[in-house]
Parts: sequence; structure tokens; C-alpha cells
Amino acid sequence: MKITLIGLGVQEGDLSARAEAALKSGAKIFARTSKAPAFASLNGYDVRTLDGLFESSRNFDTLNKKLAKAVLDASKQGDVVYCVDGAVCEDTACRMILSRHKDTLVIDGVSKAAHISSLARLKSARVTGISAYDIGNLKSSPAVAVYDMDDFYAASEVKIKLSDLFGEEAECAFVSSEGVKKIKVYEIDRMKHYDMSCGVAVEEADFLHKQRYDYADLVHMVELLRAPGGCPWDRAQTNESIRINMIEEAYELVDAVNKDDDDMIEEETGDVLLQAAFHTVMKGEQGAFTAEDVTTRVVKKLIFRHSHIFGKDKAKDEADALGVWEKNKREEKHQSTFGETVAAVPSGFPSCMRAQKVQKRAAKAGLDYLSSVSAAEQLSQDAQNCVNALVKQDKQAAERACGELLFTAVGLCRLAGADCEQALADATEQFSKKFIKAEEIAISQGKNVSDFTELDWKWYLMQAENALKKD
Repeated sequence: MKITLIGLGVQEGDLSARAEAALKSGAKIFARTSKAPAFASLNGYDVRTLDGLFESSRNFDTLNKKLAKAVLDASKQGDVVYCVDGAVCEDTACRMILSRHKDTLVIDGVSKAAHISSLARLKSARVTGISAYDIGNLKSSPAVAVYDMDDFYAASEVKIKLSDLFGEEAECAFVSSEGVKKIKVYEIDRMKHYDMSCGVAVEEADFLHKQRYDYADLVHMVELLRAPGGCPWDRAQTNESIRINMIEEAYELVDAVNKDDDDMIEEETGDVLLQAAFHTVMKGEQGAFTAEDVTTRVVKKLIFRHSHIFGKDKAKDEADALGVWEKNKREEKHQSTFGETVAAVPSGFPSCMRAQKVQKRAAKAGLDYLSSVSAAEQLSQDAQNCVNALVKQDKQAAERACGELLFTAVGLCRLAGADCEQALADATEQFSKKFIKAEEIAISQGKNVSDFTELDWKWYLMQAENALKKD
């Protein structure tokens, strides 16, 4: 049978002539709720309200399913008219009905979002309308009109989201049956009363005076700096000229993580994003790709490689998950041989990191030391080869032997379960601290370290180690 979905608008009198004709058609009339102001337009009609479903539902997802089911079940017995406050498109149950029932007519009314936008006198032509109960799905937008803010909990969720997007000090308009009140975003959940007429509208300030910025704003900022009349330095850069900056910023971020400094991590993460935006904008200027291409590609990559989450693969633990990731990565990059995976290790990696990754990928093909003992034996042989080359004063042979010695050392550390790059960084840091402390102790005793022998240094390094343990 036929279902007619009617948007009642936001207040009494918003009902259209087409809607009145549908109400008089003899079809069974249902209303989502009697608590909305627009319900007054249904006075004089035989209406069954579905208020009871609100009380029997644990959450809004369950509620909307029950509302849709009630209307769909009724349509099996005859024509049905289902009335909702605001516009039909703003109601989740209506969208469910439209997707499941072919013979459905929509007679729309004034939307709640449009009503709130008008009362708030928003300047933006791009306003996102959203229910307070869907606020978690809101993305960045120039302006937002939030409706259905009918209790303190909903208002609190709205405040948190809008604070994140616009800033808690941003001005907004609180709309209710009593009128419009200008408040700050942080005050949204501090009003005295909430009901179905309540909502809030907010729009961003001009670009240079916004309180909050997203990644699209960062890309726009780089575009402004590189535009005619922008910064001469930024305009002169190329992908090649700033490539080392990304390495430097990445290391500074790692240093911040090592220091467990949240403020520093926040700053350095932003610097890494800036470098990514810089490269993206320059490639956009060349017509190679855009910021949307970059973010689309990485999200699609995550979906594809996590087939144990979004696909048919299974992973019971971390090792299984990593195995699925590696399998999907090889498929994605069309790598059919282990040699192709080894060749794919970037040559720009730090040597220690690259050696460890190359060894790991070769090990997947079965090429590895039998055990850590055999790796230690090979390390001893490589050390002897190095000594022999030095004795012969063969510089080229010595350099080659040193490289083999370091490569084998990486293998031994890898088999020990160590992250070789981090292990070497930690050892270097520890040596630096001991050296500085040893020199401090020596100078405090009136010694000139330039005159020290190997034995002298060993003595003071031992004292420094003991002093550092006490600290």
C-alpha cells in the first residue's frame, strides 16, 4: 500500500495545502511525536502518535528502527500517512522507509535546520544541518545548524563537537521557543531549559581569525603562501628543495615521543603535516594529484590492508594481523617475488634501519642465520677480517669488512628481538651522557682530558657510570 511522508515544519501553520489534502485522504495517520510544536497542525485529525516507542527504546538507533517498522507494518493493511516535525529528509526513520518501500510519496515541510539558520541570521550559503543525536558524524563545515537538542545530554555532546570544530570561545546562536540568544559555544549545555524547539547555529570566522583549523585549512594556507603576492621563500620551493625538511621534522617528532612531551608531540606532528601539505600543494600545481587524492589513497589503503577487519581474512593476534598486512601489501604493490620486496626497501632509510628491513624480508624467503649463535660466530669472523685488512693497510678491504661487520651486527641484534635503529640510538645517548659526565669529573679534579690515555678514560668513564647510576 501507499505511504505518504509529511514534514510538518517547525511550528503550527507550516502545514502545506498538499499535506492537508493527504491528511484528508482517508489513510491511517501516524505522527512521530506529539511533543513537537508543529504537532499542533494535526489538531482535528485522527492521529496515532508513536510517543510510546521513545520510552521503550534503549537508544535512537533502536527507536528509528521501531518507528520505521511501525509505519511499514501498518502499510501492509492500507495506505498510511506518517508525519514528522521539520523536513522529511531530517528524519532517520523516514529515510529507512524510503529505502525499503517503493510506493512512497514525500510532502516536505520547513526544515528545522533552515528555521534555525534563518533565526540565527547565518551569513554562509553552505550550512550543514544535523540532529543533536547525530552530532558525532559532523565533519568540518563553514556553518552548522543543530536541531533536536532536547535535553542536557544532547547539549553536552553538541558543545564538545562544536568546540572541537569551531573553538569553545566561538560565538553561536541558541534557538528555542523563547527566541534567539547569543552565547559562546562553551555555554551550550548551561541553559536553564531544553526541549524539542531548542537548537544552535554557529559559523566560522574569516580565515585569519578562526579559532580552529583542519587539514584542508592547512593546505589552503600553503596555497596562499605560494600564490602570487605570497611569501617569496615559499613560492621558490620545489619538492626537491624541501625534501630534507620532512626527514628533519620526522626525527624531531620521534624525539618528542621519546621525551613523552605531549606539547612537543603536538607541535612536531603539525610540522610533519605541514611538510605533507607542502608537497601536496606543489604536486597539485603540477597537475599530478590533490590533497583529496592523497587522503583517499591512504584511507583506501588502510581498508584494503586491514582485510581481517573489513574483509574475509582472520587474525587472532598481533602476529596474524601483521601477516595479513604484509600479504595485502605485496598484492597491492604487485610483488610476486621476495626479491621485489627487498628492492622496495627505500634506499633513503638510515643504513641501520634499511639493513634490518632487508634482512627481515630476506628471512621470509628462508635466508637467515640458523640461530643467534651462528650470527655471533659470523660477527667474530667479520671482526677478524676487519683486523686483517687493517694490518695489511688495505683501505678498501677494511671499509668492505667494516660494512660486513656492521651488517652482521644488525642481524645478531635483530635475532635478539631488538629494534636496531633504536638500540644504537639508545647506546649512543648513553655513551654521550657518560662521556660528558666523565669530562666533568676530570675537570673538577683539575685534569686536562687532552692528555688522557686509554686507561685514564676507562677510569673516568667508570666513575661517570657510577655517578649516573646514583643520579
